[in-house]
Formats: sequence, structure tokens, C-alpha cells
Amino acid sequence: MKAFVICAALATSAVAPAFAQELVARQGDDSVRLSDSACKSELVLGRLAPGVAKQYRSASALFQGQRFVACWRLVGNAAHLVYEDGDQGIIPATELKPDLTA
Repeated sequence: MKAFVICAALATSAVAPAFAQELVARQGDDSVRLSDSACKSELVLGRLAPGVAKQYRSASALFQGQRFVACWRLVGNAAHLVYEDGDQGIIPATELKPDLTA
């Protein structure tokens, strides 16, 4: 089970419905990237209720050297992530920064 769950509130201004670049949360060598492109992972989409699946955007995580595919959506003031293996997480606004390396 991935322990990379960063818990806190996500300010609405930090993740607007559309943004030009990826947002990244880093914790040591681990990271999560949020993209504005639509979620295309059939494994994640299959775990979601059909009515909300269209709201999820693409995400990826690097945890202990392993890459994971995920999808996310804004829920209230939090970004909710769902990974292909069913794990879930929340990302705080204080950890999200524009990706300056892209």
C-alpha cells in the first residue's frame, strides 16, 4: 500500500479547473504530479462511479522509486487521488507547486 498520502486542505486557487502546467507535490524523493488532461486510465476509471469519472484528471506518483498511475479531481478544497491499485489520497495546497522543470 502506498503511504504517500499528503493530508491537508487544497486551496481552490491552487488548483483551478484549468491550468497551463502540471502541479507537483514533493516529499523527499517521492512526488505526485497533477495534470489538467483527462484521466485515461481504464483501471482507475473502472473504479469510479460513471457520473463522476469525467471529472477526474490525470496524475502520476513516484514513491520509493516506483511509478504509479493515478487520477484526481477537486473535491471541495482537496484534490482526491485514486490510484490504479485502488489506493486513494489527498494532497494539500501547501505542497502543490507549479512544475518548473517541464
